[in-house]
Amino acid sequence: MRRGRIIIFLILIVMVGLVVVFVAFRALLPALAPSQQAPTEVLIYKAAQNIPQGGKITADVITTLKIPGDQVTAEEYTEAERGDLLNNKVAKFPLDQGVVITSSMVTDASQAVTIAGPQWAALIPPGMTAISIPTTRLSLDAYAINDGAHVNVNSCFLFVDVDPSFQSITPNFTAALSGTGFPQNALPVLALGVNSGGASSAQGRLELDPSLQQPFYVVASEAQRPRVVCQTVLQDVVVMKLGNFPLTPTDTQAAQQQAQQQGAAPAPDIITLIVSPQDAITLTYMVYTNAQITMTLRNPSDQSRQATEAATLQFLLSQYNIPVPAKLPYAMQPRLDALTAPSLPNDTVTVSP
Repeated sequence: MRRGRIIIFLILIVMVGLVVVFVAFRALLPALAPSQQAPTEVLIYKAAQNIPQGGKITADVITTLKIPGDQVTAEEYTEAERGDLLNNKVAKFPLDQGVVITSSMVTDASQAVTIAGPQWAALIPPGMTAISIPTTRLSLDAYAINDGAHVNVNSCFLFVDVDPSFQSITPNFTAALSGTGFPQNALPVLALGVNSGGASSAQGRLELDPSLQQPFYVVASEAQRPRVVCQTVLQDVVVMKLGNFPLTPTDTQAAQQQAQQQGAAPAPDIITLIVSPQDAITLTYMVYTNAQITMTLRNPSDQSRQATEAATLQFLLSQYNIPVPAKLPYAMQPRLDALTAPSLPNDTVTVSP
């Protein structure tokens, strides 16, 4: 009996010793293992701006990006390889801003494939085209819209009623028919008389006086008033260039930069948009039909499309609860026939000689 207790006691001592050794080994294992240092960080190069196809890689179009050294690939340019990257290298294809530059993206300028046409043509995505339209300070959001901006294009139109056959603005002119005939050995003739005023009169309509129950002929007192409608026609359009493109790649750009520094650069009056071929046709039609085009600036990360309702006089009255003024026995003085926009301090006043 005593011997059994001794054996149990020895077993417990051995088990406790094993536990102590295991705990101590677990505690000393990290210290015994070889230390693992964090990988050093390396600077690699990326595009600081959009670089067109064939564009030269210079110090002002690249910037650095810090990544762990164990993540650097052989194709990327490190800080130690900066000289090689800037050694007469050009982009093989358009590089977007922020793209990490690799050796497959650039090539020596002497081996670059010549691009047909101007270098900025490479900025146009496949299937798209560039079109220029006239613009003003008002239609450019006070010049907040510039190269690379994303905009919506709005347009306003004037509509009038026309005669389907004549394609002339109604009402038509009328004259009295005084006689027709088929003279011998001659073509048929049609003689038109005129009214008592000596000229044709505008076509009116016959109405019935509700009080006297007598018919009378109503003629318009003025020419037909056009009806205005405005609508968003294009959304999320990218601006390729505000103002004129340089005629030469070097001299004109230097002259423009010098003029801007001296404050003598003229305000831009033209803008180039990147659109689909169908939208280019639409813009061409609007330009040559004297439609009024304006652009609104939008966030470049916003790619949503909003369904808009065309603005007409009826839409304004119903949508914004605008009442039609009542006819009152009094009025404002002096007489007001048109709304005059206030003059702004920065507006240019043209004085005729």
